[in-house]
Amino acid sequence: MFRAIMKSGEIVEIGSKAHNPTNLQVGDKVAVQPTIACFSCGPCQEGAINCCDGAGFVGLSGGGGGMSDFVTVDPQFVFKLPDDVALDVGALVEPLAVAWHAVDQYPVGPDTEAIVMGAGPIGLGVIQCLKARGVKTVIVVEMAKERQNFAIQFGATHLIDPTKEDVVKRAKEICDGQGPHVALDAAGVPASIKTAALSVRARGTIVNLAIWEKEVPFQPNSLVFGEKKYVGVLGYLQKDFASVICALGDGSLKPERMITSKIKIDRVPEDGYRPLIEEKDKHVKILVDCRA
Repeated sequence: MFRAIMKSGEIVEIGSKAHNPTNLQVGDKVAVQPTIACFSCGPCQEGAINCCDGAGFVGLSGGGGGMSDFVTVDPQFVFKLPDDVALDVGALVEPLAVAWHAVDQYPVGPDTEAIVMGAGPIGLGVIQCLKARGVKTVIVVEMAKERQNFAIQFGATHLIDPTKEDVVKRAKEICDGQGPHVALDAAGVPASIKTAALSVRARGTIVNLAIWEKEVPFQPNSLVFGEKKYVGVLGYLQKDFASVICALGDGSLKPERMITSKIKIDRVPEDGYRPLIEEKDKHVKILVDCRA
């Protein structure tokens, strides 16, 4: 068990029969992967627990969530934080793991040119993960001014406002007339999937992180002409959590500025939900301190 602050906390008890391969200790600061999986279905047997037939999340599917006083979690989903990584930053491991898992779908490196559709919380995570993995050219497509500013802060090298510029044309201009190698769609709107597919170069890759609310029209020839790949990703695996924590430890990820507000648990409706509804472009992550 551990006292929770969002999805990070401090271990206060370890069950006497708990399998503890990483030698977790009472008092350790940890981040929690909230995955629920059956470990017996086809996807789980193949190592894709994020695609489990009965997948769920601690907090969303029962078992207590990040605003509970205490939560019990399978030790394999508990990751010790480096000594110099604070608990508030540890709470960002989960969304950064989503971004890391998406970036992992393409062999990125210094010569990779990438375009990110949308600079919301997940899009900003993608920007940071691309930069942490050495990508020098990161183009971000975003129309909201506040989010554009966040994108620059977190490492975007080029900004395109789709209300003012032709995204496909501009992206190709930036990338020597060919277009980016990879597009990562964190926007999840009809225009983003179309633009991503048309922007990437021949044999480029489009990675979808978005959860779509409804069906959208799409022309498959946008992929066929150019032999482009479209890859859907869902959540994360343990290796993504481990990689993010390693990057936090070595300083290649510095996401502290994603926390745009810190609030007490008795102020969640007024200082948490309301700003995210009424001023969503001004905030990335609002941290709830359950101990305050």
